Amino acid sequence: MKEEIVQSTQGYLIFDDTVINKKYSNKIELVRRQYSGNEHRVIRGIGVVNCIYFNPKSEEFWIIDYRIYDPDSDSKTKIDHVEEMIFNVINKKKLPFKTVLMDSWYATQRLMALVDNLGKIYYCPLKINRLVDDTGGIKKYKNIAELNWDESEKISGKIIKIKGFPQDKKVKIFWVNVSTNRTEYIATNDLRECSKDDVEFESQTRWKIEEFHARIKQLTGIGSCQCRLRKIQINHIACGMLVGNFLKSKT
Repeated sequence: MKEEIVQSTQGYLIFDDTVINKKYSNKIELVRRQYSGNEHRVIRGIGVVNCIYFNPKSEEFWIIDYRIYDPDSDSKTKIDHVEEMIFNVINKKKLPFKTVLMDSWYATQRLMALVDNLGKIYYCPLKINRLVDDTGGIKKYKNIAELNWDESEKISGKIIKIKGFPQDKKVKIFWVNVSTNRTEYIATNDLRECSKDDVEFESQTRWKIEEFHARIKQLTGIGSCQCRLRKIQINHIACGMLVGNFLKSKT
């Protein structure tokens, strides 16, 4: 698989999870009630945390790792899975990358500090109720949505401290329009970043993983297995991932 990947020192790791819908299944192992971003509600399904590798020069991406979300058997959180996959890319796969993109669910102090300590750059949206400070400790923490932005900050970003982060650790956030009626607050550890347009590009790049999720669900039959046994479900999902990469190589 590694030989098929067009590697780049400017490469991206993109993380997100998806739920394989099993809403009509009551006895399939691995199935649990969980929130589906695609359905915008809690459904019965199998959760999968994915990592794709994106080459911005060739504009190609590959699924390079994934984890089944099954806390009842391994007691691991989705954060644990992402951390493991980052270390796996560095220590075993040894793929070069520069930037990590994650959804707001993964924008935790633990993962953001890990990426920072590895000397990599991250971009991730923060939830609007995240408590932050842009006054240098003069005033109390407030929700991101309550921040005031002057005209220069709307273009070049704002330096803030996130509650729970080390006292000397600052990040830069940008108020980004991702659609006509939706905005996001994108955080990055690259304090030199000063272009809202560049941050919007990073936000759009993160959606490559949604393209991948749509592809494997529509083209591989990854959700069609009705066998009850955990092992068979795991093998079927693995086949779906392999087929997803194979179909990509043929398009």
